[in-house]
Amino acid sequence: MAQDDLQKHLDNAMYGTPLLKPEEQRKYMGTFRERCYLTMKITQMKNTEDKANFLKELTQHPDAAVLLNGAMAIDLQSAYIKLINERKVKFTVVNDFVENTPDALGLVLTAKEAVNEEVIDIEEKYPKQAASAVQTEQPKKSFWHKLFH
Repeated sequence: MAQDDLQKHLDNAMYGTPLLKPEEQRKYMGTFRERCYLTMKITQMKNTEDKANFLKELTQHPDAAVLLNGAMAIDLQSAYIKLINERKVKFTVVNDFVENTPDALGLVLTAKEAVNEEVIDIEEKYPKQAASAVQTEQPKKSFWHKLFH
């Protein structure tokens, strides 16, 4: 028994404490899915409408913290750091488990404990209004209609 405890202690010292749900923690920059209020991909962070919706979420959850992808472009990162600092929200730049691809998560709005939000992707939570505007477009008039009216 003592040998097993010693081996476990040595393994933890050499390799670090084993992670609970390691794939989920890698995806959500070190936190769990159940603690996320909102996620934004790097491409979504460049969209002004998504940025406005992110600020709306920040005001709804003043106790939240922001995790930023440390591998993304520095100008985008610094723009969000400025926004976050203006609102006096805690943030962390995460350099582990992150990559700089357009579909990679760039930002996670997270809580200290489980909140179990059903929808956390910003574009699913706040659908675009442009899609409804396209559907209300007038049907095209025929050539004969234009000619005789």
